Amino acid sequence: MKKINLGLKASSTQEQVKNRLSYHPDVFEFYTDETDFSKEGLKRLVAAILEVKDAGIKKIILHHPMKYENEYTELVAPKNEFKKLNYFIDFSTDKLLQLSFDYDLQTLVHGSYSRHTNAMISLYPSLFQAKKVVYQRIDHFAAIGKQNIMFENSFSPLFCFGEIAEEEFILQKNYRLAFDISHCFIKVQADNTRLLASLNHLKPNIVHYHLVDSLGQTHDSLKLGKGLIDWQSVLPLLNENASNIFEINLADKNSAIEQFESYQYLIRIYSRLSKRA
Repeated sequence: MKKINLGLKASSTQEQVKNRLSYHPDVFEFYTDETDFSKEGLKRLVAAILEVKDAGIKKIILHHPMKYENEYTELVAPKNEFKKLNYFIDFSTDKLLQLSFDYDLQTLVHGSYSRHTNAMISLYPSLFQAKKVVYQRIDHFAAIGKQNIMFENSFSPLFCFGEIAEEEFILQKNYRLAFDISHCFIKVQADNTRLLASLNHLKPNIVHYHLVDSLGQTHDSLKLGKGLIDWQSVLPLLNENASNIFEINLADKNSAIEQFESYQYLIRIYSRLSKRA
């Protein structure tokens, strides 16, 4: 059974970094945004990375920015209609990968999001054509990033976990996967049986987990134990070699208390299951 990491997320700001380090985490995930990619922003990000590494944390993930100029960084965005967005996606991914190569980190890129995805899909002749573009983009980044890049699932029609045909295609590609448990749970409409099947099916390719609860209807990002996910059944199915963070909505972004409480919740389940074994 996978040992649960105390994995925390933060921006590159000093307040958030210092707060997270006070918990002595095993895994640190930087949630970057577009401000991190200016000249000064990159300096700040590198300084934060070095501070985390100096604290002895070896597993560090750089989460690709979610937005650029209020538009989601969707890989499906048509290049003719979204030239600046596509340039930023390429530029920012290249920068994160260079940092990953230089400092032995991991870069995480979303295969898709959800909020503007359908509108972008509608700009293509068909869903098939939209998917083709997304997988071409992922193939490109996977070839560049090799063992320093992973791809996270959405609950949109693109790059989702929870549908067998999509999962089989993804496994054939042999991508390194970041499995967001709540995203899959939403995709399968709060069906724990289908969530567990997906976790088991994709397990060999999963290198990182976002552990977060949900009611399975909206992107609610709840503390563990506050949603409908069956964590007692999830835990034995996690890849023992993968890392994890607790990606919980925070009342105060400068305090990781909800993330830490979710870790404590899962550790209690881990202890009970270990005693039974």
